[in-house]
Amino acid sequence: MGNIFLETERLNLRQMDVDDFLELSLILKDREVMAAWEYDFTDKDVYGWINKNKELYERYGLGYFLLQEKSSGNIVGQAALMPDRINGEEYYEIGYILKRECWGQGYATEAAVGLAKYAKEKLCKDVVIFEIRPENNRSRRVAERLGAKECGSFIKNVRGKEMNHLIYKLFMVN
Repeated sequence: MGNIFLETERLNLRQMDVDDFLELSLILKDREVMAAWEYDFTDKDVYGWINKNKELYERYGLGYFLLQEKSSGNIVGQAALMPDRINGEEYYEIGYILKRECWGQGYATEAAVGLAKYAKEKLCKDVVIFEIRPENNRSRRVAERLGAKECGSFIKNVRGKEMNHLIYKLFMVN
């Protein structure tokens, strides 16, 4: 499958499509992986996720991309760069969701570094954000490893549920 958006040392970040349903189901239906989202994905939700990201690709050229290990071809997770609006302010957000068995191997950090570099070099952005649930310590450590600083919080409505999210900002200087 093609449509490679970005390459890092170990990963190809590529667009997802309906052929990736099974791989995405392994990620999105894993309760431990998706604990911060506080809901279970159904098959319909997984297809909706694919379609939402295909729309983001068409509209912005951005969205969640599958993380495919170059050496094995295995899907290890997904990572995103996409526009977002919080309290009327526009940002570009980086996100990551990895398969549980791939946690702690540096894939989220590697993908986030690549996406931040893309935002700086290709989109001319000097700041990107990470929206992270306060209890999601693994995600917080990834953002902090890149040099992002917690700078506030906001309430995000996820499927009718109000959920507190921290905002981490990464300022990228030359």
